[in-house]
Amino acid sequence: MLLPYGAGLVLLVGAPAAITFGLALTEWDLVRSPRFAGLDNFRELWSDDVFRTSVRNSATFALFSVPMRLVAAAALGLLLAARLRGRNALRTTVYLPTVVPDAAFALLFLWILNPLYGPLNLTLDALGAPTPRWFTDPTAARWGVVVIAAFQIGEAFLIVLAVRQAVPRELYDAARVDGARAWSMLAGITLPLIAPALVLLALRDTIWSLQASFVPALLIWDGGPPPYATTYAPVFVYRTSFEYLRYGYGAAATLLLFLVTAAVIAVQWLGVRRWRSALAV
Repeated sequence: MLLPYGAGLVLLVGAPAAITFGLALTEWDLVRSPRFAGLDNFRELWSDDVFRTSVRNSATFALFSVPMRLVAAAALGLLLAARLRGRNALRTTVYLPTVVPDAAFALLFLWILNPLYGPLNLTLDALGAPTPRWFTDPTAARWGVVVIAAFQIGEAFLIVLAVRQAVPRELYDAARVDGARAWSMLAGITLPLIAPALVLLALRDTIWSLQASFVPALLIWDGGPPPYATTYAPVFVYRTSFEYLRYGYGAAATLLLFLVTAAVIAVQWLGVRRWRSALAV
C-alpha cells in the first residue's frame, strides 16, 4: 500500500531535489554544456545584495502573514462551527478564494488595489481614512501581498472546522452545568483541544508563506516598486533561472531557501516541544 506513495515521493520529490543539488554545483545557461563550478554559486549568493533582500522580504512576509492567516482561519472555523443561519453559504464563501487560480486571484486584486478606481481605496476615501499607494509605495506594496494571502485560508479553515466539530459536546454540556461562560469554555476546552491542529497549521503555513508570495509579487508588482520591495525569494529564483538563464545559480538559491525554511521549522518545532513539556509538568 505504501509503494505508490513511495514511488511518487522518489519521482516527484527525491529526483528533483537530487537534480537541483547537482545543478547548484554547475554554471549552465541551456546553450553551452554545464560547467562544474563547485561552491562558487554559494559564495556569490553570500555577497549578493539582491538575494539577501529577497530572503529578508520573505521572512518579513512570513512573520506577518502566518499569524494573520492562522487567527483568521481559527476565528472563522470556530464561528462557522456553530449553528448559524446560512452557515453553508458562509463556509463556501470563506473557502472559495482558495480554489481560484493564483493568477486570476492576483489579477482580481490588481483591480481591487487600483488607487484610482479600485473599490478598496474608494471605500477608504469615503470613510475619510488614508488611501495607501499600493503600487508605488514599498511598504504599502508589501502589505498588499499580505492582504492577498490573508484571503486564501480555505484549507486551514476546513481543518479548524473539522477539528472543532470533533470535540465532544458532552464537555461543553458539563461545563455549562458547572456554570462556565462562553469565553471560559473557549479558553478551557476549545483552544486546548484544537491546539495540536493549530500548531501543525502554523508549521505548514510557514512553509507555504515562503512560496505563496510568488504570483502576486510577479504579476502585480513585478518585484517592485524599486528597490526590490516585493522581490521575494521565489521571485529571485525565477528571474535568475528563467530570465537570466543562470540555472545553477538559481538552483543554489533554491537550496539555501530550503535550508532557511528547514531552520525556521526546526526552531518552531523545538518551541512546541518545550511548550508541551512544560504543560506535562
